[in-house]
Amino acid sequence: MAISIKNYTNRFIVVTILIVMALWAAMFYAVIMEEVYDNIDDGLKNQKILIIREVYRKPELIAESTEFGVNQFVIRPVENATEVLDENVFSKELIYMPYDKEEEPYRILRTGFYDATGKPYYLEIRTSTVEEDDFLMDLAISLLALYSVIVLSILFINYFMMGHAWKPFNQILKNLSQYRFGKADSFVAVDSQVREFKDLNNHISDMIQQNEKVFDSQKRFLENAAHELQTPLAVSINKLEFVLENASLSEEDMIRVVEAKRSLQRMVSLNKSLLTLSRINNQQYASQEEVHMQAIVDHALTDYEDLIAYKDIQVDQEIVSDFVLMANRDLMQILVSNLLSNAVKYNTQPGKIRITMRADSFTIANTSADGALNPNYIFERFYKGSQDHNSNGLGLSIVQTILDKYSFLVIEYRYENNMQVFEVKKLM
Repeated sequence: MAISIKNYTNRFIVVTILIVMALWAAMFYAVIMEEVYDNIDDGLKNQKILIIREVYRKPELIAESTEFGVNQFVIRPVENATEVLDENVFSKELIYMPYDKEEEPYRILRTGFYDATGKPYYLEIRTSTVEEDDFLMDLAISLLALYSVIVLSILFINYFMMGHAWKPFNQILKNLSQYRFGKADSFVAVDSQVREFKDLNNHISDMIQQNEKVFDSQKRFLENAAHELQTPLAVSINKLEFVLENASLSEEDMIRVVEAKRSLQRMVSLNKSLLTLSRINNQQYASQEEVHMQAIVDHALTDYEDLIAYKDIQVDQEIVSDFVLMANRDLMQILVSNLLSNAVKYNTQPGKIRITMRADSFTIANTSADGALNPNYIFERFYKGSQDHNSNGLGLSIVQTILDKYSFLVIEYRYENNMQVFEVKKLM
């Protein structure tokens, strides 16, 4: 799922700050604890020197310090001189404190010394130290509060600064979404003091202008080519009709001329269909108005009444309500004409056409002996479900292309009761 650049940046910043602060907290905790123990150890070593000096001055202090008291040290004689510690040994221990009724952390120095007479003694000094659990908890709470303040401040600043800084970019995106191919003036340039956005806007404007030139050139070429192609095709068909009037033609030659005429007529139909598709894709049917589909269907039935009568097709209409929409009238006429042409062309003889009109849909169904068509391909260009060589396979493709222009319209195909059913519906 895509997210905005503002949210993406905020997420990156929040995670990055969390990682940095976590690493910094671990390093800070290690350094602080190391410094605390260094200071405590230095104090214990100084206290050791003071105690030994005091013992030299007052030997009776040895007898008075066999148990921990207010001074937090003990002195005990050593039976074996080899057991005297020549160096300072530090350790951490938990010692039960009656006042707090719990164990408290202590730093302990164990060492040895000789009195003025050369007799060896064992010296142990202890002092309370910082409770690491409490310190760690206080540090975590403080860092969490600091992290929250920093993140909220950054998000608050980002909300206003990013919103202001990216405003031109968002406007460019909005203008691009409103741009319609074939209408260069539908894209409005955005003025910005930010160099990157200014360059982006200029590049987009240049690209649109270039594309519009290519588009206009291709549109004129297709229209001219289609127009120029229609003339020689019409002339060729007329000449073939003139040849068919020649009574001296053999039956075999007449069949060949008729086949050639049919091929040219298919080319004319194909040329018109491709030109229609080109015009639809080139946004040449942009105007919109309120269209009443019932009137368009009635007009189309009038156009096809001769062919309908020739194929002995019965037309049944069920008008529940008129199908009204905002669309291009010409496109709706093309849509209905293609659906009705398809229903007549691929009908049985005799056959039946059923037209149902409702406020949210209209349906054109026709009897068919071909069975169900493949719904995955019937709206693709040049698809011929019945392999009819007189068809160019573009009728339903044109219908789909028209409906693609209107996001609120869809067409559904189904085969039921030996009838091909095409239903155009409004999306709710």
